[in-house]
Formats: sequence, structure tokens, C-alpha cells
Amino acid sequence: KILPWTPVEGWSPGSTTFVSEGPKGMKVSMIICDDGNYPEIWRDCAMKGAELIIRPQGYMYPAKDQQVQVSKTMAWCNQVYVAVANASGFDGVYTYFGHSAIIGADGRTLGECGTEDNGIQYAQLSISQIRDARANDQSQNQLFKLTHRGYTGVYANGDGDKGVAECPFDFYKTWVTNPKLAQEMSETVTRRTIGVA
Repeated sequence: KILPWTPVEGWSPGSTTFVSEGPKGMKVSMIICDDGNYPEIWRDCAMKGAELIIRPQGYMYPAKDQQVQVSKTMAWCNQVYVAVANASGFDGVYTYFGHSAIIGADGRTLGECGTEDNGIQYAQLSISQIRDARANDQSQNQLFKLTHRGYTGVYANGDGDKGVAECPFDFYKTWVTNPKLAQEMSETVTRRTIGVA
């Protein structure tokens, strides 16, 4: 995990995402539980070529609606299939909401379990369809448009045929060039101490 669920999970954070070749050549990545709440991790996996992101998680009530929506939104924003395996039932402390699901790259649910234990769901995933969408989609091609900003206007103005590549986000530029300053920026809008349980 890149971002352990603090203050509960007391291990050190990871430092990178991974993409591997899966069945039939599909590019597969994994985002574990709380890591899925950070859009940067999804985007990193997608930009490394992930076509399917598997998200094992143990989420409990009252976060059901938010967690279902996060997976659907991140699938659409990153043109990836998402397979969520969520815990279900009661473990003596928490009540897990289940609803494991398979989400299409367009954000639509392809299959979803309920709250039952050991639920099984399946869906057909198309490698050619996701690769075609990434290569040919226009207005819904977030991965391309992010690094080719405003290409229509840039091309029409005769200023090139690729759009603007530079990162426009001050926070991310700061995070890369000066991580301590980015940490301070975060603290000005959140809190200054780590706070532990």
C-alpha cells in the first residue's frame, strides 16, 4: 500500500504502483483498500498501462455509497475496468457492506454482488474494446487529454498538433520539486499534527 490507513495501519508506506501482464495479455494493477481513495494512484496505474485494476478492500458501513461511487468514477476517469472485492458480514467489530463488483471502463456496473458472504459475480472484459477506446475516443479520452491540453485550439491556432504538455497544477509541481513545501501546503488546509489513535 502506498498510503496505509492511518492511524490504524502501523506500517511504512510503499513508494510505487505496479502493472503486470495478466490473462490473455490484459495489463493488470492492484489498488488495496484505502489507496483507492486517492485519484493519483488510479491515474498512475492507468498511465502505466493498466487496463484492469483490482481493488481488494474491507470497507464497512457507513461508507457504502461513497466506496461504490469511487470505483465507478475512477473507472470512467481512467478508462479502466475495475474489479472490487469487498468484505461482507460482521467480524465482531465492523459490519462490512459487501457489494463486490465489476465495473466497465465507462463507469457502468457490469456485475455486482449484494451483502451475502461468498458472493460470486462475473463479466466479460474486452481487451480490444478498451484499447480501441484509448486509441480513438475523443471527448471521453481523459488519459490523452490530460497531457495534450487544449489540442483543438492549439492546432487551430497553428501552434502545434499535440496540445499543451506541461503540468498546470501548482500543488503537483510543488510536490515533485519540493515535497516538504507540499506537506506544509497540505497542513495549511488540514492540520499540523499527525494525530494517532
